[in-house]
Amino acid sequence: MILSMLSNSRRGGLLRGLAILVVLVIWLGLGGAGGMSIGRLSEVQQNDATSFLPTGAESTRAAELASGFRQTETLPALVVAEADGAMTPDQLGAVQAWAGQVGDLSLGEGRTLGDVLAAPPVAIPSQDGEAALVTVLFDAAAANEQIGEERVVNLAVAALRDSASSLSDQGLTVHVTGPAGAIADLVEAFGGIDSLLLLVALGVVFVILVLVYRSPSLPFTVLFTSLFALAGAALVVYQLAANGVLVLNGQSQGILFILVVGAATDYSLLLVARYREELRWVAEPHRAMGRAIRAAIEPIAASAGTVIAGLLCLLLSDLASNRSLGPVAAIGIASAFVATMTLLPALLLVGGRRARWIFWPRMPHVAEADAERGAEGNEELAHLEARTGVWGRVAGLIGRHPRRVWLATAAFLLIASAFVPTFQAQGTSESDIFLTKVDSVEGEKVLARHFDAGNVQPATVIAPEGELDAVVAAAESVPGVQSATPVTTASGQGGPPDPSAPPLVVDGNVLVEVATTSAAETQDAVNTVAELRTAVHAAVPDALVGGSAAQRLDTQQTSARDLRVIVPAVLVVILLVLIGLLRAVLAPVLIVVANLLSFGATLGIGALVFNHVFGFPGSDASVPLYAFVFLVALGIDYSIFLMTRVREESLRHGTRHGVRRGLAVTGGVITSAGLVLASTFGTLAVIPLLFLAQIAFLVAFGVLLDTFVVRTLLVPGLVHDIGRRVWWPWQRRIAD
Repeated sequence: MILSMLSNSRRGGLLRGLAILVVLVIWLGLGGAGGMSIGRLSEVQQNDATSFLPTGAESTRAAELASGFRQTETLPALVVAEADGAMTPDQLGAVQAWAGQVGDLSLGEGRTLGDVLAAPPVAIPSQDGEAALVTVLFDAAAANEQIGEERVVNLAVAALRDSASSLSDQGLTVHVTGPAGAIADLVEAFGGIDSLLLLVALGVVFVILVLVYRSPSLPFTVLFTSLFALAGAALVVYQLAANGVLVLNGQSQGILFILVVGAATDYSLLLVARYREELRWVAEPHRAMGRAIRAAIEPIAASAGTVIAGLLCLLLSDLASNRSLGPVAAIGIASAFVATMTLLPALLLVGGRRARWIFWPRMPHVAEADAERGAEGNEELAHLEARTGVWGRVAGLIGRHPRRVWLATAAFLLIASAFVPTFQAQGTSESDIFLTKVDSVEGEKVLARHFDAGNVQPATVIAPEGELDAVVAAAESVPGVQSATPVTTASGQGGPPDPSAPPLVVDGNVLVEVATTSAAETQDAVNTVAELRTAVHAAVPDALVGGSAAQRLDTQQTSARDLRVIVPAVLVVILLVLIGLLRAVLAPVLIVVANLLSFGATLGIGALVFNHVFGFPGSDASVPLYAFVFLVALGIDYSIFLMTRVREESLRHGTRHGVRRGLAVTGGVITSAGLVLASTFGTLAVIPLLFLAQIAFLVAFGVLLDTFVVRTLLVPGLVHDIGRRVWWPWQRRIAD
C-alpha cells in the first residue's frame, strides 16, 4: 500500500508525503526500542557447553542419569597456584588460608561466593610439590543466575582472579581455569561484539560507500538503513531469547550483526543503483522510485528468500547452537529486506520533487539519457560497453571468447578444490579456541604439568549394576585410560573416595569415573573417549559414556552428520527458488554447480592458508557447515542479481546480447555489494576466537571469489556459450 502511494502520482504530493512520514515514524519507534535491545543481547546469551550439546546424544542421556548420583549439579572453577620450584610450607599455607576465605568474596548486591558454593574449597598440593590446586565447586543452577547485567559465574570467576592475585606476594603464579574459567573467558572474548565489532563493521562499510557514491549524504542514508534493520532484528531476537524460544550465544550474535549490516547494505546498493538509473529516464523522483522498486524487488526478494531458506535448513541440525543460528540469522535477513524496501525509499524521497539532492554532487538528470534504451544491435552494445568502463570491457571479453573464459575459470576452481581433503575439521582442543593469551588456557597448561589432568573432569560410564565388573575391565583395556573407579556410597554423598565402600546404585545403575591420561579439554581425550565407547559398548551394549570429553565428541560427530543432511537440503531449496525466479531449469542448475565449485575452491584455499600460513591447529567440526550455508546462500546472491538482469535484457535483445548488457550494467553495483559483504564478514576476525577467525576468512574470501570470478567470468561465459538453451525448457520466447 505504501509503495503504491509512492509510485502513483495521482495520489498527489500530500499523500506521498504522508506515506513517507508514516514509514519514518514507524522505523523511528522500532529503532528506539531495538537500539536498547542491541545493548541487552549479551544478557540473554548462553555460552556454556550445554547450549551446544546435541539433543538426544549419548552424552546428554548419560548426564541426565548421572545427575541422580550427585546431590547437586556443579560447575567447577579450578584455581591452580604454581611456585618457582618446590612450594614452601608458607606458600602452601597461604593457598590454604586463601581457600578458606573464598566463600566471603563479594559478588555484589549483598551476595557472596558462599551463596553459590556446592562444597567448601580445599587446597591440594601436587605430587611434585611445586603447585597446589583449589577446586571451587559452584552450584550449577546458582551460577547461571543473573546479578544485574552479569551472570553469577562470570562475577565469581572475576572475584576469584582478583582475590587470588594477592598470592603473588608469596611468589606464586595463580590461574583460574576449568569449565567456569573457560566460560568467563569466552564471555570476555565476546564482549567486543556489542561495540568493537559493530563499530569496525560500520566503519569499513562507510569507507566503501564513500568510495562508491562519492557523496557526503548517500553513505549515511544507506548506513542508517542498515542500523535500523539491525535494531529491528535485535528487538525480535532479544524477546525470543529472553522468553526461551531460541538460544542465543556469542557467535550467533556476532554473525547476526555482520549479516544484517552486510545484507542491508547489499540490498540498498542494488535499489539505489536502479533508482539512479531510472532517474535518467523519469523526471519525477517518486515515479523513478516506483519503477526502481518494481524492477529490484524481485531479485532482492529472491536473494533474501534464498538466504532465509538456506539458513532455516539449520533447523535440521541436532546441535542446539546450529538450530538457533538459523532463525536468528533469518530474522536478521528479513529485517534487512523490509528496511531496504520501506525505510530506504522513504529516506531517498525526502525533499519531494527535489529528492535528487541525495546524490549530490553527482546528481543524475534526465538530460543525460542517451541511446542506450530502445536501440539494438552491435553498435549500440559497443557504445554501452564503452560507457560502462572496465565492466564493459569484461563483457566484451566474454562476448569474444566465452568458452575459453569459462573453461579456464572452471579449471582454476577445480584445481583449488583439490585441496579440500587437507582441510582439518576433526575438532580442536579447548585451549586452541582462543587466539590470544587467556587465563583459563594458561591454567590448563599448569595443571597438565603438575596434576593428573584426566582426574579433573573424568569421563563417566553408566551401566546396569550387574555389569560393573565388565565395564571396569573394558574401560581399563583402552589405551589412554588411566583408571576406572566406581562411585561408591561414600563418594556419591560428597565424602572422600573409599574403594572399600559398596558402589552407589541409583535406579539399578552404577556410575564409573574413567580418568584419561589427557585433560578432558584436549582432542586427545576426545579420541580416547571414542575408543572407550567402542570397548564399553562391545562389553555392555546398554552402557552410556558421558562427561566433558564425550560431549565434545558428540558435538563433533553431530556436526559431521549435519553436514551430510543440511548441505543437500540447502541445495534443493536454493535450486527451487532459482527455478521459480528465472523460469528455467538449466540456468539454475548451472548456477548451483558454479557456486559449489566456488565453495570447494574456497575450502581448498582455506586449507592451504590455515595449515601453512596461519599454522592453525585445525578447525571446529562445524566450520565447513557454517561456511557452506553462508557462502552458497550469500554467494548465489550475486548470480541472482546478474541473471535476473540478464533475463530482463535477454527478453528484449536476445541471450548473448543480454549477457553482455547485464554484466556491463550490473558489474559495478554487484562488485560494490561483494566488497561490502566480504569486508563486513572479515571484521569477525576482531573477535579473538579461532572459529570466528576461520569463518571470517572463508566467507570473505569466498564472497570475493563469487564476485570477481564466478559471477564475472564463469556464469556469464557459460550462459553466453550455451545461448538461449540455457533457459530450457521455457526458452521459446528468448532468442540467442
